[in-house]
Amino acid sequence: MKIKTFIADAFTDKLFKGNPAAVCILKEAIPEENMIQIAKEFGFSESAFVIQKGPADFSIRYFSPVTEIPLCGHATMASAKVLFSEYPDLDTLTFKTQFGHILELRSNNNQIEMVFPVHETEKSPFPVDIKNAIGIQNIINCEYNKDHNILMVEIESSKQLEELSPDFATLKQIKTTISGVLVTAPSARTGYDFEYRYFWPWSGSNEDPVTGGVQSFLCKYWSVKLDKNILNAFQCSERTGSMQVELKGDQTIIRSNAVIFLAGEMNQPAD
Repeated sequence: MKIKTFIADAFTDKLFKGNPAAVCILKEAIPEENMIQIAKEFGFSESAFVIQKGPADFSIRYFSPVTEIPLCGHATMASAKVLFSEYPDLDTLTFKTQFGHILELRSNNNQIEMVFPVHETEKSPFPVDIKNAIGIQNIINCEYNKDHNILMVEIESSKQLEELSPDFATLKQIKTTISGVLVTAPSARTGYDFEYRYFWPWSGSNEDPVTGGVQSFLCKYWSVKLDKNILNAFQCSERTGSMQVELKGDQTIIRSNAVIFLAGEMNQPAD
């Protein structure tokens, strides 16, 4: 059996920028081990697996080459781009994740708008061995988000953030229960409010090119700090990417776009 498969660059309007994700449109569920095998074969930080449940309703699951991920922004954005292209009569759709999230997606003025939940953070210590391996000298704040199992660390400047060069070999040797470390700072770029990078060698790739799922807590953090409900975010990774985020009650709204790089068919793995 063939599986309709796409590769799309998310959080950008240019090919080879943003964050690439594989999107597999399934007719029925396949075993988890097969999804992990497929994610390993693609080698992207995440691959999404989508099944249509109704005219505009879909289930979605996310897998890194290592494990299943509860919620992934860029793979959601990539999947929405694919589905809006495959179903041109749709301008809204709904994803239900394996972990119970209900995600609303809208196509609006050549942008895709994602509605994510708002997640909280709590004060946390920052392990010294991880701090040193990432190359951080001083921190402004460290908080933990349990929904993503991520440590969020604020540092002084986006220049320091861009210059970080983590020792990933050392990071991988550190025993930790967290999924990753998100480092963020106020932006010095015109038109942007904050910047961030995400390191997760324990559960995915060394560095995620552009990640949107973290906005479920990062948007609120900077919204409170800067006293703004609508903010522009820039991920200063090698590929770079950007999005507008809005804190609206119990919703995090993420606006950006994606570009489809490849469309084709994949052989379904044997059971």
